[in-house]
Amino acid sequence: MRKFLKKKTMPLIKSISGFRGTIGGKPDDGLTPIDIVKLTSSFICLIRRSGVKRPRIVVGRDGRLSGTMVNQLVCGNLQAMGADVIDIGLSTTPTTEIAVTELKADGGVILTASHNPKEWNALKLLDNKGEFIDAADGKWLLDKAAKDEYEFSPIDEIGSYTLADGWMGRHADMVCKLPLVKKEIIEKANLKVVVDGVNSTGGIAIPMLLKKLGVRDVIELNCEVTGKFAHNPEPLAVNLVETCAKVKECGADLGIVVDPDVDRLAFINEKGEMYGEEYTLVTVASYILEHKKGNTVSNLSSTRALRDVTNAAGGQYSPAAVGEVNVVAKMKEVGAVIGGEGNGGVIYPEIHYGRDALVGVGLFLTYLVENKCTVSELKKKFPIYFMSKNKIQLTPSTDVDGILAKMADKFKNEKVTTIDGVKIDFADGWVHLRKSNTEPIIRVYSEGKSEAEADRLAQMMLDEARKMM
Repeated sequence: MRKFLKKKTMPLIKSISGFRGTIGGKPDDGLTPIDIVKLTSSFICLIRRSGVKRPRIVVGRDGRLSGTMVNQLVCGNLQAMGADVIDIGLSTTPTTEIAVTELKADGGVILTASHNPKEWNALKLLDNKGEFIDAADGKWLLDKAAKDEYEFSPIDEIGSYTLADGWMGRHADMVCKLPLVKKEIIEKANLKVVVDGVNSTGGIAIPMLLKKLGVRDVIELNCEVTGKFAHNPEPLAVNLVETCAKVKECGADLGIVVDPDVDRLAFINEKGEMYGEEYTLVTVASYILEHKKGNTVSNLSSTRALRDVTNAAGGQYSPAAVGEVNVVAKMKEVGAVIGGEGNGGVIYPEIHYGRDALVGVGLFLTYLVENKCTVSELKKKFPIYFMSKNKIQLTPSTDVDGILAKMADKFKNEKVTTIDGVKIDFADGWVHLRKSNTEPIIRVYSEGKSEAEADRLAQMMLDEARKMM
């Protein structure tokens, strides 16, 4: 059976995480100029539904190879639709989100395929609050694009173009001014930090933030913004062997790793070992909860440790479907003081409702130096669980919904949650199977109180799913 992986391009993936595909190919079979025109034109139509006649749109991009090309297409087409464009250039996803609200724009477009390899790019669309558009608006936009129901502006009504540099610096300054980010004690700690910017904008943003926080000894690895990723850009242990070795070799206090658009954050301890991206949010949440009692939220694929930490602090933990927009909606519903996703995404409403690695760095470093301990010692403060992350590659004939329905039925005697794929909670662990928003795969995440238990649960589900396929 022919698999998608053998193709040069992949069908455009349309989800709450944006519209992403590989560059090249035919329209709707990859991310082509025609797809970009349809999507951005329909986005302006969506904004005009709220009564805005001449929208102001912020555009930012990560450092991938196709970034300049896609940026020119997007900015030019937005102008052709009568929108005024504020191009903030090389940026991060959270920086672009902040720029939308600070500039009082009507929306934003982030050009990034996040952790996907270099051949991918994507359009992530923001509303006037600097937050991802929801599923209903996304469906409306896609229907509009499919019908080509948009009209370009005559010459006297085309939009303007403004280049606005410096927003990553402004973002870093905002993080430094947060009450719980304590620059003075971070500076006194004389930390030595290795930063892996995976050849994208994190190579600018994270070293810049560290210097503003008073960290003088910053060792930069893969921080040149070339778009030629030195390793698979997803910040997982298997992709960070070189980075872990560099931390140990340099005698650094820790390593900091981000994905290409800098909304995911992972740490490496002083021994050159992964801290565990699941514990990025757990650690930051523990720090926030020590200073402000409240509720927390993470997605269904995140560790139980956040629930445990929240309960211990007298708050209430709530799960949400995977996807930043879903987590944000749940956070607002329950009044969460901190939330995010277990992939290293920290959402701190004090600054904005978006996953933000810069915020995560500022809060994590403050907590670390306040505790006067090493990174490996800090992790011992928290309940320890082990997670196994696996995937099943999809083919054109795979009936994903059918597989998930069968899985829910097979384990109906356990606690089953179906708001996002199928999550099965056992007494000492859980498994979550869901179709990815960003790749043609089924993600299979499992967690247990030991590596062996997490792997056992994962293998059981992988075997069952393959039988059903």
